Amino acid sequence: MPSILVDAGPLIALADKSDRHHARVAAYLRRFNGRLLTTWPVLAEACYFLPESAQIDFLRWADAGGISLVELHESALNTLADWKEKYRDLPMDLADASLLWVAQSTGVLDILTIDRKDFSVYRLPNGKALSLVL
Repeated sequence: MPSILVDAGPLIALADKSDRHHARVAAYLRRFNGRLLTTWPVLAEACYFLPESAQIDFLRWADAGGISLVELHESALNTLADWKEKYRDLPMDLADASLLWVAQSTGVLDILTIDRKDFSVYRLPNGKALSLVL
């Protein structure tokens, strides 16, 4: 079963029908048959930008298997700091750094994001870029 990484933007758009990206994200996810992977920092960022009522529905959707959370280990902290330092001129937030860490750890290079500007710049240590699927 294929897997893709999911950034906060598409999660916000999916949970908020008034978001300008909602229809495009929902259509992509209807066609996608695989696992959605994200991290706690991404989930926290998405919740921060959603209204309280949407946060509750969003968390229940996630808990019901809507998305899988990949755990970040303490050993990832230095790598996250290195990436934030490398891309400080963008700047890179913790959520983005955590998704790069998951890509490096799992080999999953496809990402659902609306943040094309930043994710088209980011590179893994081996020089590979993530593949933007939206």
